[in-house]
Amino acid sequence: MEKIGIIDLGSNSARLVIVNLFADGYFMVEDELKESVRLGQDMDRDGFLKPQRVTETIKTLKMFKRLCESSQVSRIIPVATAAVRRAKNQRSFLDEIQATCGLKVRVLSEEEEATLVYRGVINSMDVPKGIILEIGGGSTKIVYYNRRNILHYATLAFGAVTLTDLFAGDGTPEEQTAKVEEFFTEQFKKIEWLSEVEPDTQMIGVGGSFRNLYKINRLMRKYPLNIVHNYVFAAEDFRSIYEAVRVLDVEKRKRIRGLSPNRADIMPAALAIVKSFLDYLHMESFVISGCGLREGIMFNQAVPMTEDRPIADVLSYSLATFVKYYGCDEKHAEHVVHLSVQLFKQLRVLHKFPRIYLKVLRIAASLHGCGHRIRFYNCQSHSRYMILNSAIYGATHREIVLAAFVAGCYKKENILPADWARYRDILSDEDMEIVRKLGVLLRIAESLDRSGQGVVAGVNCDVLGDSVIMKTEVTGDAVLEINQAMKANGEFKRTFRKNLEIL
Repeated sequence: MEKIGIIDLGSNSARLVIVNLFADGYFMVEDELKESVRLGQDMDRDGFLKPQRVTETIKTLKMFKRLCESSQVSRIIPVATAAVRRAKNQRSFLDEIQATCGLKVRVLSEEEEATLVYRGVINSMDVPKGIILEIGGGSTKIVYYNRRNILHYATLAFGAVTLTDLFAGDGTPEEQTAKVEEFFTEQFKKIEWLSEVEPDTQMIGVGGSFRNLYKINRLMRKYPLNIVHNYVFAAEDFRSIYEAVRVLDVEKRKRIRGLSPNRADIMPAALAIVKSFLDYLHMESFVISGCGLREGIMFNQAVPMTEDRPIADVLSYSLATFVKYYGCDEKHAEHVVHLSVQLFKQLRVLHKFPRIYLKVLRIAASLHGCGHRIRFYNCQSHSRYMILNSAIYGATHREIVLAAFVAGCYKKENILPADWARYRDILSDEDMEIVRKLGVLLRIAESLDRSGQGVVAGVNCDVLGDSVIMKTEVTGDAVLEINQAMKANGEFKRTFRKNLEIL
């Protein structure tokens, strides 16, 4: 395993992410540090990075370097974006960083930055056709893709920091945001290919402003899942927040729950960009990605093939990552998934669920044993908690919650009403039946590999009258497995109204 540090030197903030790279092409973030350096502030006056901002950045980079050393990071990958890219004193700034911090910062071109943002999104989301809006401090990136290929991209030389500076003093906060909207709408008109964006394209928001937007809305809605990645935002909900934020002065904005005080001054400009983009493309919703440029670098480092083509199955890759990270028995998890899929397909006449719920079962089967990492006793409850707090790539929030409850009840029916009620914004009462039926299938699949040796290679199910005859394909002594699986007979009968016989 190798440990690397990624430094993203943006126009608004500087971030350090420490990442563990596993030997077989997976990674997991170990630590993170963020500082608001405002490197791009006041640049529009003369194009130079200001001495105070440079001093603050150097101080921050020294701090990052020290944390990397104490964390035994073997390599540091520092990159810089819009502010440094446009700075007239770029060379002297980079030389000073190298002399004082021992870091050789690579300045990303507009194309490299857009491509890395795209790679962070496409390798972590199951959105076949999307348009990415990434709002930085000094620039705004738009990437349009379809079938996992970039069709077009554009970089606008204005971000939340530069726009705030540009329109500072132009009337009330409300009037300033109106001018930002008007200004950005004109910028969008200059991008000819935006008119070619198809109606079924999903808008994807990337960047700190979108993450703060999620935090605000989560607290307002008392949304139970603390995962920003794949959070779906209705345009109507966004406009309510925008109208509330844009009329406040900076001090009042700092008191908004969920909004970082360091972002309070630039948030209206960022939201005005989102508003104009939604209106221009007539979008009714957008989804927030917790992954962007830094994750694009992580994927390139852990899975070099992603520089040429994206990961084919985002969900499977993400589940394999968590199986390794949580220390699960990989072969056992893989075999339980295999048996669960067989049961789901062969008993479709009983459960009548569409194929989308096979995805939920796959997640639960892959991670059903992760709770052992905490404690064997009551491990299914621990597994539920861990799944609920894992930002599983390629899965919606609803799928994650359903899978967590399936994994949490597969050994016995122990769904507490209070636990279920907490997720009423995501699940309905009718979903309880889905969880119970998938839970029974998972229990049987897990029991059929109780020894973890793959003795039961497969199953063939026949529904005959009031019974289900399950014939096992075995490669050795399967008495343990069949005995354990038959203990699910009572629950199977209550759930499916059929007797279970395993041969």
